[in-house]
Amino acid sequence: MDCCPTGAALDVAARDGAGAAVRAAAFEHAARDLRPGERLVQFVAPAMHCGGCVSTLERGLRRAPGVLSARANLTAKRLALTYDPARASAADLAAVVEGLGYAVHPADDAEAAEAAEAAETRDLLTRLAVAGFAAMNVMLLSVSVWSGAEAATRDLMHWISAAIVLPVVVYAGRPFFVSALAGLRAGRLNMDAPISLAVLLAAGLSLSETMRGGAEAFFDACAMLLFLLLVGRYLDRLMRARARSAAAGLMRLQPKGAMVIGEDGPAWAPLEDIAPGARVLVAAGERLAVDGVVERGASDLDVSHLTGESAPQAAGPGAAVHAGALNLSGPLTLRATAVGQASSLGEIAALMAEAESAKSRVARLADQAAAIYAPVVHLAALLTFLGWLWLGADAREAGFIAIAVLIITCPCALGLAAPMAQATAAGSLFRLGIMLKDGAALERLARVRHVVFDKTGTLTAGRPRLRAPQAAPQALEAAAALAGASRHPLSQALAAWARAAGVRAAAARDLAEHPGFGVEGVIGGRRARLGAAAWVGAADAGAAGDASAVWLRLGDDPPVAFLFDDAPRPGAAEAVAALQAAGLSVEALSGDRPGPVAALAARLGIDRWRAQASPQDKIARVSLLSAQGGALMVGDGVNDAPALAAATVSMAPASAADIGRAAADMVFMGDDLRAVAQAQALAVRTRAVIVQNFAIAAGYNCIAVPLAVTGHASPLVAAIAMSSSSIVVVANALRLRAAATTGGPARDGRPMTEAVA
Repeated sequence: MDCCPTGAALDVAARDGAGAAVRAAAFEHAARDLRPGERLVQFVAPAMHCGGCVSTLERGLRRAPGVLSARANLTAKRLALTYDPARASAADLAAVVEGLGYAVHPADDAEAAEAAEAAETRDLLTRLAVAGFAAMNVMLLSVSVWSGAEAATRDLMHWISAAIVLPVVVYAGRPFFVSALAGLRAGRLNMDAPISLAVLLAAGLSLSETMRGGAEAFFDACAMLLFLLLVGRYLDRLMRARARSAAAGLMRLQPKGAMVIGEDGPAWAPLEDIAPGARVLVAAGERLAVDGVVERGASDLDVSHLTGESAPQAAGPGAAVHAGALNLSGPLTLRATAVGQASSLGEIAALMAEAESAKSRVARLADQAAAIYAPVVHLAALLTFLGWLWLGADAREAGFIAIAVLIITCPCALGLAAPMAQATAAGSLFRLGIMLKDGAALERLARVRHVVFDKTGTLTAGRPRLRAPQAAPQALEAAAALAGASRHPLSQALAAWARAAGVRAAAARDLAEHPGFGVEGVIGGRRARLGAAAWVGAADAGAAGDASAVWLRLGDDPPVAFLFDDAPRPGAAEAVAALQAAGLSVEALSGDRPGPVAALAARLGIDRWRAQASPQDKIARVSLLSAQGGALMVGDGVNDAPALAAATVSMAPASAADIGRAAADMVFMGDDLRAVAQAQALAVRTRAVIVQNFAIAAGYNCIAVPLAVTGHASPLVAAIAMSSSSIVVVANALRLRAAATTGGPARDGRPMTEAVA
């Protein structure tokens, strides 16, 4: 269903004096800098309910001074605006939105947004109840008319019905009327325009019939029409709430405050008063309110909200912990590193909002079709009216047939076809522990024909274990120094082993990492390199056998090999098999030597692989596959970032380097690689549901429009049909929620979503 502002007015006092200043400050507080000359602010618009609302807001805001981009998230009812702070302020943009007829709240004011949403729901239910009560009473009065009452009795019943229904039309129909007027003020006809016109025409024709003492008036149909339209709108609101329940449920995990350790001891403080750097005390059984680093204490944490895995994780001094985690066993003292929107929970919610608001190509086509649909509906109703007059019908009969056309052809289902499926799919991915950063990526993922995996840290667990090294103390100290400056999993494993073994890192300078090759620096006045065999000048690279290796070259000394064992990532074989069963080609690209790559590929069932691939090699291969049907790139390292960006669509594990996660379209939070296959399967299913929704919308119109034009559907029947089509489309999209309950198991064997949900 569609709708727009119900006229929830802002308090007048809040516009004047100190109230206006406080309100403006709240909007400015919600904005954040993106880059020089560009800021981002997000608003909640509770009255945004349809594709027409989205179009009205986006078009109106893009014309506002200083606005660089504007995107509306229909499911979350959010507006994301980037703007030039030199030309506009967040408060100015809020005023523009309100000028378009929509009350707004800062997105970080969750309580105000929830209160506004609850008020909108109560208002809708009240109007629905009034319309239903009026419809029942007027139908009772109509019984005597249907039974053949005499003229005087019939006229009296008509006038009583008019006295009941006309005020109800004004009150219960207000959401539609205000929406239509908002669209007209923005210079366009939205989806509520034909509904409003139909309701007013039906009431006006019935009143005219009553005033001239006619035999038939349709006040009962007017009241029932409004009742059915409001029922459809309310059901749509409930279904949308279900579609966005995942992210909303996650944000409810964040406490409203925490115990902050100050000079006078621990004291409770609201979340907005906690700044990074504060020391926070978390008792056993409490949830963490902030991201932070453990300073004191040891405990087990339930982090299933982030990873989808129910097994607790140990946390001790130095461990990084995240907001929303449940402290299970012992008290912890944290040093806060991120609070509120900057915390992990806030970032995930932002990712969800970004994914839901991004428009795929299909969604953009649907928006364009819906934008021209309303004028076509009015033209069809006018031609129907004129056609029936030409065929000899009186104005009253032709008018009621035209009203039915106005109602039955409302493009609600068309406007909901793509965004509801996309929003529901984003929620299902979230339940599977997959963060979708770009909503349009689902559409791209559904059509890829090739999947390319990086090896170390992607196909493998990324936690390699160093075999006992055969190297001199000087080489070990040099290797520890170089390894500590690299993000490559093998180097990190070497650095961790050195710390555990008590190896002191040598003093090094001019350290620099070369993605795809290794890290180099100057140690003791000599050039030192740690990385690939060819890069350091190791001639006998095959001496490492099937083990992964990094090589050290210190000055002119002979190269030294450090050998590692790295197990496949959980679910890797199952993910490869599932993707191949879906008809996709799977291959591995790695910078590692041929021996380890070949052994792992054989173990996982990957027939095509390439070893010793440089970042340029990966880009070239991924670009070629992207041109040959589309490619999904799955990688985690700094050297994978260019290939991730070049792919049709990309994924990275949460353990990936920052640049890798930033380049990827999706991030899976758990260790299980089956998330890749789950995401691909859900993308294909989402595309199928969108096609089904468009087929439902088109089929409905192919059947309903001829019935209405030929006079076989009354306005009441038209209202039932129009509401039903929208509800069917939304319900069909909600079937994608089942994907979150049929995903693969986590490490402990339970469905991954048991803990998340």
